[in-house]
Amino acid sequence: MKFYIIIPAHNEEGYIGKTLDSLIQQTLLPKTVVVVNDNSTDTTQKIVEDYASKHPWISLLNSKSSDKHLPGSKIINAFNKGLDSLDDDYDIICKFDADLIFPEHYLEQLANHFNSNKNLGMASGFCYVEKQNAWILENLTNKDHIRGALKAYKKDCFTQIGQLKPSMGWDTVDELLAKYNGWEILTDDTLHVKHLKPTGQSYNKASKYLQGEAMYKMRYGFWITLISALKLAYKKGSFKLFKDYMSGYFRAKSNHLEFLVSKEEGQFIRDLRWDGIKGKFLK
Repeated sequence: MKFYIIIPAHNEEGYIGKTLDSLIQQTLLPKTVVVVNDNSTDTTQKIVEDYASKHPWISLLNSKSSDKHLPGSKIINAFNKGLDSLDDDYDIICKFDADLIFPEHYLEQLANHFNSNKNLGMASGFCYVEKQNAWILENLTNKDHIRGALKAYKKDCFTQIGQLKPSMGWDTVDELLAKYNGWEILTDDTLHVKHLKPTGQSYNKASKYLQGEAMYKMRYGFWITLISALKLAYKKGSFKLFKDYMSGYFRAKSNHLEFLVSKEEGQFIRDLRWDGIKGKFLK
């Protein structure tokens, strides 16, 4: 299978080399890796240029944008610039973060999953973070959710869901739209990916309301937003985050922000979310 990989990178000099090393060591090499150097002020560009000079399937694309880390918009705009630079001669398109270390059989195992299930639209492993000299699961979401750090899409699925949304919540919208279009999603718990920089470490204060805003834009409605906000804040151990999420939801509602999905897709999403909530209570 032909893997195209796009890696948005902003000031990743401490990590990008390790990520590229782990891709170079794959038992199934990607056909193309594009690192989108998004307004870095450190040595990210030079590091990637060094790798590109040794491996013709690695390339660098420089991009200028804000130096603020706003989750969603910045990283997806960079991804889309990388996508625009590529042809469509791929089987699997990946959006990977620049601070990951993949096990050497990662791409080969994903290819096995896609080859064995024609209805599989998205697949991934799990992110692990280092704590007290041990690598533990970065348990921020349900285990059936593919983290934004390591997305892999079958070409037909990626085409059907449309270009990734430059908004907080993009990595939930893509899965919901994949399911809306009849695709299956798989997370392989045998694939342990080291996540070198914990999620949210570089977010700035302006991003605190974006999670609730995303729930509004996904047409969750009040009650699903309330339950989701409580659950996420609990996982992160902060009641203040719950208040921020709900404030973001109500701000988005009062400002009539544009939705990320259609009415029909929104109804499907709410039904799916309610089914999941009911299923957990009935266990």
